[in-house]
Amino acid sequence: MKIRNLTFALIGTFALGADAFAAAALSGVRAAQSMYIVEAHSAASAARAVRRVGGRITHKLPIVNGVSAKLTPAQVAELRKDNRLDLFADVPVRTQQIISMAPDVAASVTASAANAGGTTSPDIYQRNMVGATQLAAQGINGTGVLVAVLDSGVLNTSHSITNDLTGNNRILAQYDAINSVLVDATHPYVSGVNDTYGHGTHVASLIASSNTWSEVLNGQPQGIAPMVKLINVKAFDGNGVSTYASVLNGLNWILANKSTYGNIRVVNLSFGAKPQSFYWNDPIDQAVMKLWQAGIVVVASAGNFGPTAQSIAVPGNVPYVITVGAMTDNYTPNNTADDGIASFSSAGPTYEGFIKPDVVAPGGHLAGLMDPKLQLLAANYPQFATDTYKMFVMSGTSQAAAVTSGVVALMLQANPTLTPDQVKCRLTASASAAVNASGMAAYTVFQQGAGMVNAYNAVYSQAANCANQGVNIAKDIAGTAHYGGPAHQELITHTFYVIGANGLPVLADGYLWNQQYAKLQGYLWNNGYLWNNGYLWNNGYLWNNGYLWNNGYLWNNGYLWNNNSVAPASAPTATESWNAQE
Repeated sequence: MKIRNLTFALIGTFALGADAFAAAALSGVRAAQSMYIVEAHSAASAARAVRRVGGRITHKLPIVNGVSAKLTPAQVAELRKDNRLDLFADVPVRTQQIISMAPDVAASVTASAANAGGTTSPDIYQRNMVGATQLAAQGINGTGVLVAVLDSGVLNTSHSITNDLTGNNRILAQYDAINSVLVDATHPYVSGVNDTYGHGTHVASLIASSNTWSEVLNGQPQGIAPMVKLINVKAFDGNGVSTYASVLNGLNWILANKSTYGNIRVVNLSFGAKPQSFYWNDPIDQAVMKLWQAGIVVVASAGNFGPTAQSIAVPGNVPYVITVGAMTDNYTPNNTADDGIASFSSAGPTYEGFIKPDVVAPGGHLAGLMDPKLQLLAANYPQFATDTYKMFVMSGTSQAAAVTSGVVALMLQANPTLTPDQVKCRLTASASAAVNASGMAAYTVFQQGAGMVNAYNAVYSQAANCANQGVNIAKDIAGTAHYGGPAHQELITHTFYVIGANGLPVLADGYLWNQQYAKLQGYLWNNGYLWNNGYLWNNGYLWNNGYLWNNGYLWNNGYLWNNNSVAPASAPTATESWNAQE
């Protein structure tokens, strides 16, 4: 049996703080029970084990062969005796947003000329930047594609989210994952799924908003895919607080209802948590692998823990899914020369050595829908809101993930037969890496992945067999094989580099990842693959033997990517200094 403490800080567009075992300090009735995720051979087996010791089940979670339950210390001790069970302590955490990392965020809402009322138009650059406007002219706008958004809900009065371009209701189902309540989609004005926080509304608007403002978009809708249908899954409450149990409950409902309301093709996960274990051990990571295996394209934010290396968040650290970092136009939408990776955007590689993020997308100072009179985020930060358009400016990989989910919807409208692996292949193969004047990569592959998404090129791409090569998701889920990626760390300079298919370092700055994408995928983790410092990970120290990552030992000897120094010119991961603003 494994026992780990999942005191992760779930995030949306932002870095989070965690309540570090505050519950353990409580006394009396409040300390009598704590929430756990209990996994077994099946959800039924886990439920029986919990009932046997007298625990109280809160959610059934077949997606991870388990349940969430409230347990006393004595009950936990009893369950520990059964080596067929895995226990994960699930401590509630509170989000702590960074609304924008930009030095002058206000510039994004004053970038355009003032209108007659004296207010200003927000800077909305993402549609043109990713090529959605070109596709819209060809009738590619997300029609027929069903997207699930797991977040803090959707504002019920935001008609450009609840209705598509034709005025028809687009929300086919609404699920309150906190309380396990399904809300009739024909009655959207129900508090259980309404977004009083704001983050979910903002994310959903970037994917799907049908709102148009002639002075801003020349009649174009704000959302990347304004004709998609939506599934609203609320897992974060009105204060932006969630738990692993609630998130898993939402993911479980999505999988169980994949075909109930049509066919859920995309799920947007604009949140993240710092990894505490290998991806195959983390319950949320396990759940998103199930979704991917079931044919649902999972788009996850990379996290806002950058720019240090190995800062990719859960579930973006899952090798199979599409993990998205954030770039910014530097407040100059008509000048691409100063575009760059946002400094907060998490960087790879993952702790298992995979290249992440897979792509980057606009995520700096994006204006989405939020109502300062009805939603907490906009009310707390009025300087980033504009009453005229019910708009709110946020920066983060949450926003970048939402843009990418919209792009994926366009791809699936154009070619509904694409599998998740095929979507990822064409999305990455059609991306463009940022290069400097010499034609070399301006950022390493660990910062920008394959580069900036291009919806137009992705829709018309014919790339094949170039994603998730060398890995097997069925074996990963079954636990019969796990995988490591091609990233290594240099022992002297501590920089990260990529090992090619020939077993030798790629002697370039990472730009070759675009050309070698099909070759530089996964390697079996348990095949003796050496990890960075020359020691085999399975050389006597196994994660499931009870060792906790947060017990004082840092992975990779604790070496962090020093963003303030440039590695020698000969180092494979040397980057150009690009002092862009978010």
